[in-house]
Amino acid sequence: MLTSRRNFLMGAAALSAAVVTPETVRAMAAMQVSADWALATADLEADVAPRAMRLVHGRAPAGLTGTLFRNGPGKFRRPGGSATHWFDGDGLMRAFRVNDGQVTLDARFADTPKRRWETEIGAVVTPGFGTPGDARARVGSNDDANAANTAVMTAGNEVWALWEGGAPMALSASDLSTQRFVTLRDDLKGMPFQAHPRYDPDGTVWNIGLNGDKAVVWHLNADRSLKAADVIDLPRASYMHDFTATARHLILVLQPWVFDHRGMPYASQFAWRPELGTQVLVIDKADLSRRRIYELPTFSYFHLGDAWEDASGTIRFDVAAARDVTFAMDGARVLVEQRGVVPGEHAVLKLVTLHTDGRAELASSGITAEFPKSDPRRAGLPRRLTVHVAGERPDRPLPTGLATWDWDSGRSDRFLFGDSQIMEEAVFVPNGPDEADAWLIAPSINLAEGVTELHAFNAARVSDGPVASWRADIALPAGFHGVWAG
Repeated sequence: MLTSRRNFLMGAAALSAAVVTPETVRAMAAMQVSADWALATADLEADVAPRAMRLVHGRAPAGLTGTLFRNGPGKFRRPGGSATHWFDGDGLMRAFRVNDGQVTLDARFADTPKRRWETEIGAVVTPGFGTPGDARARVGSNDDANAANTAVMTAGNEVWALWEGGAPMALSASDLSTQRFVTLRDDLKGMPFQAHPRYDPDGTVWNIGLNGDKAVVWHLNADRSLKAADVIDLPRASYMHDFTATARHLILVLQPWVFDHRGMPYASQFAWRPELGTQVLVIDKADLSRRRIYELPTFSYFHLGDAWEDASGTIRFDVAAARDVTFAMDGARVLVEQRGVVPGEHAVLKLVTLHTDGRAELASSGITAEFPKSDPRRAGLPRRLTVHVAGERPDRPLPTGLATWDWDSGRSDRFLFGDSQIMEEAVFVPNGPDEADAWLIAPSINLAEGVTELHAFNAARVSDGPVASWRADIALPAGFHGVWAG
């Protein structure tokens, strides 16, 4: 682990100046130099007023109009104490607004109780996923710790900033000003509403909220009003950032990162127990008491693709599967430290197949991947394409390009910018009847220029590179998840 290595080097040097060799001095100095990818977790000190982005490559796709809303942490460090994990920075909502070939960018921090208090005292004191916090924290409910920093969903003239431990926070879609925490029912105020809702073709929304070995199953109408909320028991209390769904079923993947003891930060409560294997819980949407459990080999994950099932009832979905939780526990800390080698193996895109006779299979594409997304029109329905970020290497902690994987042909189509760019999650913007008839819209951080860019790719020919790229005059830290509003 990098932190131990650095402490060992510096501690050994402090024991006796006589044993400090030139090599040790150089190693110590190198550990203090920020990595070239440090812009990914740089602090943004204030909101970003609307500004034009300049077209620097290609030609804007005809008819591309809409807004890419993206969420992610935007500030980690304060004079009196800082966040120590990538997942714990203050939520920053971004809006890339595209109209007739012109693009503007604006961004605002979610005005959470957490951010207001920590701004007042000049210190990060609230416990989070990987940040312990301290006695100065003011936490009387889930939403007092809510960073509103993970994902986003549209809701009429609002966007909801999502954070898996508490309620959605509503922001104005027009200017990103904070409105309120969303209460879907008075007796469910502040209940967890996770960061990855799933959508039915009729526009209704499913989501879950975890509490140990129980989960709230949320079902929302297309207008985002509450249709139903039910509490179910889970076979295992494991960490779960994402779930998926077919037209008929909810699918919860229970990795062997299981609850072990109470404590803070949140992630410290879980123990990695690979001998338990990974379970998949399949729940009938029409009757939540009807369920099946499948057993798979051990893997860890953060993100799943949309699931689908065929006429026989066989269910398939993709997952960015990792060997263990090293990145979650240690790698994301190094990203905030902005220097050193990020531990943990990169996730690989794999396909899970669940047969009606109880058999389960896990097949690997062999492709390093994260943030799998698909055509939103096919959510829960059969599909063949997954878009994902690409280009991670053992010596490169963050993606440098974009790719699609075709599950029918087993073909990868990818484009890598090289080490001068950090690529972020892409979304599909349909432009015709086929899955490949779509634009893939994604931002990146141009490290060479020190700015944020926005790119449009043709989903049918990703390897050709972006058909258009726009450049801002500012760099925003790397975000997590986004949604397109046409």
